[in-house]
This record gives sequence, structure tokens and C-alpha cells, in this order.
Amino acid sequence: MQRINDDIKTGQLKKIYLLCGEEAYLRKQYRDRLKEAIIGDDTMNYYYHEGKELSTGEIIDLSETLPFFAERRLILLENSGLFKSGGEELADYLKGDTGSTYFVFVEAEADKRSRLYKTVKDAGYVAEFKVQEEAVLKRWIVSRVRKEGKEISGQAVDHLIRMTGTDMETISRELEKLFCYCLDRPEITGSDMDAICVKQLTSHIFDMVGAIAEKKQKRALSLYYELVALKEPPMRILFLVARQFNLLLQVKELKKKGYANKAVGEKVGLPAFIAGKYMAQADGFSEEELRAALRACVEAEEAVKTGRMNDSMSLELLIIRYSS
Repeated sequence: MQRINDDIKTGQLKKIYLLCGEEAYLRKQYRDRLKEAIIGDDTMNYYYHEGKELSTGEIIDLSETLPFFAERRLILLENSGLFKSGGEELADYLKGDTGSTYFVFVEAEADKRSRLYKTVKDAGYVAEFKVQEEAVLKRWIVSRVRKEGKEISGQAVDHLIRMTGTDMETISRELEKLFCYCLDRPEITGSDMDAICVKQLTSHIFDMVGAIAEKKQKRALSLYYELVALKEPPMRILFLVARQFNLLLQVKELKKKGYANKAVGEKVGLPAFIAGKYMAQADGFSEEELRAALRACVEAEEAVKTGRMNDSMSLELLIIRYSS
């Protein structure tokens, strides 16, 4: 990110940029910043396309078009899929001088082994936006809140992340709601979040399984009924509960082997600080309990599919059984 910031600040822009990675919010932020830096508000020399419909031949033809009364022309392609397959011809083209044409590619996924990825890395710049670490998210949230002339405590920041998860776009959306809700007040609190913020489904499931681990049956059932009230299908909830138990089992086994938070996170596909929370929750179960819970999830699904029990009752019994 710093490299792009420096390029924009100095005006020494690369001809080709690839913005990729899981964090959609940052991809969009830097997409817009690069567009502004390359052509400003010039619409005559700007071509944008989202999707896989454009052929590499068409992209090359567009690149050969000279800018209209300007020094630069920008082609911005989003989710083209070319960094996974089919980008070989474009890779060969981009090895040469693209003249006055600049390229910005925005992709959720990019295969680092592909010829196009390697070409862009050599000829331009690749920025990978990963899920941000907890400390970075906290600083960003506090910064956003202070820009609005408000304050937020560390405890409230933690509460917001627990509710929304780590996706910056989701956090940003909930912050905008909070700014409106707290318009006439100087501080944003956890109570404000409880009043208007939407709790992410995965966060809800995490809390529910946490309540099961702590044998807080009333709390676990209450969280389940909240999900039902939000029209979440019981079978989807069951799937996510099973996924949670499976993750906890993997985390517990890795912790037993001596892996630290970061290594565990890399193994199971979670940010290090989230992996730490899973490791703490896994301590509430033995390995056998987790294996038994996974078997119970399969049995609950079979009971529903064979008509022996309805979906809601099967999940309620599962929660009661493991929170007793």
C-alpha cells in the first residue's frame, strides 16, 4: 500500500497495477485513488469493464487507441478472471511498451503462478490486500470516528469488531449508520451498536458455540432463537455450527502440536488474532467432545432428512445436549 501511496504522491506512476486480495474495501479505495491520479475526472480517455466477457484481443485493441486531447488513457478491468486463466496473450502484450495507455486490474483472486501475474509484477506493481490485523482495524476505526468529531472507547471498538467481523466494507457500513444514529452525541458506545448494528451470522454462531462451551444453555438457546427470528434457516445454522466445531477441532489439534496463533491462522485460513480467539474457545472442549459434536451434527442432519425430526427441534436438542 505504501508503494502506491508513494507513486501517487510523487506522480511516478507505473503503467500497470494489479490490486488483488480478500479485502474488498481496500481494493476499491486504491482503485479509485489510482483512477484519480492517472486521469482525474477525464471520462473521454477512461474505459471500465467488470466481468469476464471482454476478450484479450478486445483489450489489446482498446489499448492501441490514442488518448483524446490528453497524455494518458486508462483501462480499468475488474474481476476479469484473466489472472486465473486465459491471460497469456495479454501477458505477452504487456511485456512491451503500452504507450500512453495505463492499466489497473482489480481482482478478488489472482494465481501467482500465472504468466499474466508474473508479467504485471515485473512490468508494473502488484498490491495484495489481505484481511487486516486486529491492531490495524482498531486504529482505522478510531481514525474514522475521530474524523467525524466523535470518540469511541477501546472496549466499544472491540465490541464492534465482534459484531461485524473483520471485513472493512461491513465495518464501514455499520460506522456510517452509527454516525447518523449518534449525530447529536460526542461518543459512540457499545449500546449504540446493540441498538442498530447488524450482527454478522458467523459472529452470532461463534458466540453461540462459545455459550455452549461455557455451559450457558439459556444464552446459547437465546442466540439460536435470535437467528431464527432473523429468518435464518435452521439447516443453514446447523451447517455453520458444524463448520465451527470442525474449525475448533483443527485449531485444538494444531495448538497441541505447538503452533502459535499466526501459524494456526495460516493453516486454517484465519487472521492471527481471529485464530487466537478460536484457540481460546477450543479450550472449552476436549478433542473427544468436538469429535462427538461433529458426529451429532451429522446425526441431526440425517434425522431431518429422514423425517424423524423437524429441523428446528434437531438443532435445539443438539444445543441442549452440549450445553448441559
